[in-house]
Amino acid sequence: MKIYNAKNIRNIAIAGHGGRGKTTLAEAMLFLSKASDRMGKVADGNTVMDFDAEEKKRKVSISTAVAPLEWKDTKVNLLDTPGLFDFAGGLSEGVRAAEAVLIVAAAGAGYDVGAEKAYKAANQRGIAKMFAVTRCDAENTDFYKTFEALHEVHETELCPVVIPYMEGDKVKAYVNLATGKAFSYNGLKASEVPMPASDQIDEMKAIFNEVVASADDALMEKFFMEEPFTDEEVRNGLCAGIAAGSIYPVFACAGLTGEAVDQLLDCIVAYAPTAADNAGEGDFKCDENGDLAAICFKTVADPFVGKMSFFKVISGKITPDAPAYCARTGESERMGKIITVRGGKQEDTAAIPAGDIGAVTKLSGFKTGDTLCSAKNPVELAPINFPAPCLSMAVKTRKKGEEEKVTSGLVRLAEEDQTISYVTNKETREQVLSGLGEQHLDVIVSKLKSKFGVEVDLTVPRVAYRETIRKTVEKQGRHKKQSGGHGQFGDVYIRFEPIEGEDFVFTSDEVVGGAVPKNYFPAVEKGLRESIAKGMIAGYPMVGIKAALYFGSYHPVDSSEMAFKTAAQLAFKNAIPEAKPTILEPIGTLKAYMPDDNLGDIMGDITKRRGRVLGMGPADEPKMQELIAEVPMAEMGNFSTILRSVTAGRGYFSIEFARYEDAPADVQAKVIEEAKAAAEEE
Repeated sequence: MKIYNAKNIRNIAIAGHGGRGKTTLAEAMLFLSKASDRMGKVADGNTVMDFDAEEKKRKVSISTAVAPLEWKDTKVNLLDTPGLFDFAGGLSEGVRAAEAVLIVAAAGAGYDVGAEKAYKAANQRGIAKMFAVTRCDAENTDFYKTFEALHEVHETELCPVVIPYMEGDKVKAYVNLATGKAFSYNGLKASEVPMPASDQIDEMKAIFNEVVASADDALMEKFFMEEPFTDEEVRNGLCAGIAAGSIYPVFACAGLTGEAVDQLLDCIVAYAPTAADNAGEGDFKCDENGDLAAICFKTVADPFVGKMSFFKVISGKITPDAPAYCARTGESERMGKIITVRGGKQEDTAAIPAGDIGAVTKLSGFKTGDTLCSAKNPVELAPINFPAPCLSMAVKTRKKGEEEKVTSGLVRLAEEDQTISYVTNKETREQVLSGLGEQHLDVIVSKLKSKFGVEVDLTVPRVAYRETIRKTVEKQGRHKKQSGGHGQFGDVYIRFEPIEGEDFVFTSDEVVGGAVPKNYFPAVEKGLRESIAKGMIAGYPMVGIKAALYFGSYHPVDSSEMAFKTAAQLAFKNAIPEAKPTILEPIGTLKAYMPDDNLGDIMGDITKRRGRVLGMGPADEPKMQELIAEVPMAEMGNFSTILRSVTAGRGYFSIEFARYEDAPADVQAKVIEEAKAAAEEE
């Protein structure tokens, strides 16, 4: 493929609800433009975009795939993003590299949640929005029902450009309101037909004219005078409005048969923002002669293929002789092989100029979100806003001794998917994996097996409980041992009392007259600190305790630091059972967001989780509510699944640890029972 100038490049992210035909539409565009030699099918597992083994097995997109095509002397880079919410990180990647988002809806369907999310992502990035309504040829579908659902939300911005002319429930032709031409289709073959006449077409034409006129005062004047627009005025009006975000064009098509996909491509080339005009950022214009600035928007870390870093070049050009300088690390490395990627296929290229998309192999120092730039003029481009992981599970290897292999595999997988979080909880001694949902975690487990040869199971993570005391108790700890030669002697009197806001406080200022020499104070404190590391009820760390050493005795020969350390531990062991020990559970501050209609259901669910609602009110987003509550962390395991189910995927949340408080008696009994069972297993 030849190298194109930015003015002849269009970067289009294809997004929308899962199962609405995004990949099928991309497949038709690639085949029609001769970028591929067949129309693959998702069901057959042979599409260009869904090339990953997991995608073929599951028959869904799980990551963003990149594929360029050439159409009428223009390069169109397609970024096919996943529609399933568990793989929303792919949408973040695709939108970061595009100047326009093509939101795919299915004829007959309403305004899907996935379409809403795609629109929101494009809006946050400030890039153009376009709609493709596919499956117009399928039985029992209705393009106009879907158009009305979109129009209800976007009103004056929505602009019908390509619409179907129906006779009964069959599409007889696709009408292009911008060019005033109509075409019938026999498979991919288009034949121009006379412009059909119908009230529906007249109505759509009136909407089209009004929306296009809104882009320019002179056009609006012509519109009110009922004067026809010239072809150039239509084109300029659409280009200006789409680039400015005031016009959202709508294109009818059928991805599976390829009907009207040629018109969709024509419109993308004619009206979508060019990379030259819209790919610049901040002080950087989209100029291949400028200083190098490129964003790494996607990483593929494969143990067999090696690492590939995908870049969108904002300024300058990536060439083999340019050093790969990373703004984050401040270090340079040798540039790897420069390639263009079409799904799973790679092709060497001489350069990736400003406005274009490509990949570089074997850049070990780069990760997704990093800026590749000139060391002489370092710059960090805006990062990628990834959704935070919300479902956590403990990872258990099926074979002992493979924990390091799991860690290594997850580190590699996290390089290519920044919605994965992985930590080792030292307290519970568990490896905890977090992601965006059950399917997301299932894919990660599957990839660990297929790519790294290690099998794991996921279980509910243990909760990091704490223990404390509620009563003040004074106890002696006396350690005396004689075994020939020097003996061991340490004697302490310690008062244990509950305190707020501190983990552990040790004092010795009440000791008078040298009853315990000062040089043994640190040994006493050390003995106590070792003791509180494992509580006496269920083995969890103890907090909220003040230990005051106030009396004791010593032997001038037999006393030692070890003896006083042991004496302190004996005092602790004697005191805690009488000090009303109790188990504390972690409480988190929850901020949950949901549509107005779902507020009551989510409040009810939080109450069932022993949560306390602190407040609620309208969120910053339209028709959304914010709910703030305090909830025991142990009860939040499946909240993300419930929230997604109740809100049809619109809801989201964050939770942060707030404090510890006394667990109810039934919870304490359960925790103690589990601790006993765990101890027996060991």
